[in-house]
Amino acid sequence: MSELVSQGLALTVFGMGTVFVFLTILVFATNIMSTLVNKFAPEEAAAPAPQAQTQGVDPQLVKVLSAAVKQYRANQK
Repeated sequence: MSELVSQGLALTVFGMGTVFVFLTILVFATNIMSTLVNKFAPEEAAAPAPQAQTQGVDPQLVKVLSAAVKQYRANQK
């Protein structure tokens, strides 16, 4: 029984070591890819984020949505 436990512990350590090494390699690979992306496609050249449109919003729609949120919150209590 002791040999079985020692084999189980060895297998556990081997498995955890394998996962640790893989995750370490993954972190380094992610950092390298991030560096390469920032080098070849800096943020200034990236596509602009869509801006929220604040003009042209229907006031009645805002009232309806506000009432729906208030009712939802009242039902949650």
